[in-house]
Amino acid sequence: MKSQVRGGTRWKRFAVVMVPSVAATAAIGVGLAQGALAASFSISGQEFKVKANSLVGTDFVQYGSVDAGKDLEGKDFAAPVAVSGFSEAWITNMCQSVVTPKVPFIGDVTLRLEAGTEAAKTGKAEDKVYAKGIYLDVSELKADAEFTNIDIGIAAGDLHKVNGQPVPGKPGIQPNTKANPYGFGQRAEQATLNNVEQKAWATTAGTFKLPDLHLSLHRGTSKECY
Repeated sequence: MKSQVRGGTRWKRFAVVMVPSVAATAAIGVGLAQGALAASFSISGQEFKVKANSLVGTDFVQYGSVDAGKDLEGKDFAAPVAVSGFSEAWITNMCQSVVTPKVPFIGDVTLRLEAGTEAAKTGKAEDKVYAKGIYLDVSELKADAEFTNIDIGIAAGDLHKVNGQPVPGKPGIQPNTKANPYGFGQRAEQATLNNVEQKAWATTAGTFKLPDLHLSLHRGTSKECY
């Protein structure tokens, strides 16, 4: 007991999880595929959950990869992911949660973040969570999905090309990654996901706006998004 209190490592890990979660909250993707290293940063040792009424994204792309980082004990680990990207995405009634286990004297602590809740009532674009240039590393997803003008089986390195030529502004393999450009990929002009439940390791975005943001901390795991 004494060594656990003096070390304080779980408190430090809890702080590391809590602060970035506000800026790096995840969006949603649909997942399949294979590849090599995904993100240009080491991921945390904790998956997070995301739930949303809906996500509508333009210029959807997806390819496979592997995220690498340290677990909560500081040991190396790697996780296969489906990396999904959008030029722009609008999310209605988003909830994100992540659990930090075994905090000294408290036990498990759930960080819960909600945003875009008013959009469920108004349907207005300005009330929705908005992301531009977003990529997300997904390990599991459940949703009702619809794609417009989808190409399945395209080489990941050609996701941003039309007739062999790169198209400015179209997402492809995320910059600063080592994903296999010859691996499986798919793309669509638009993706619409409803009743979303997702687990993810990481998200990056050029812009991420969260109206009606509410962050809260809870003992135990009963306040996870699902």
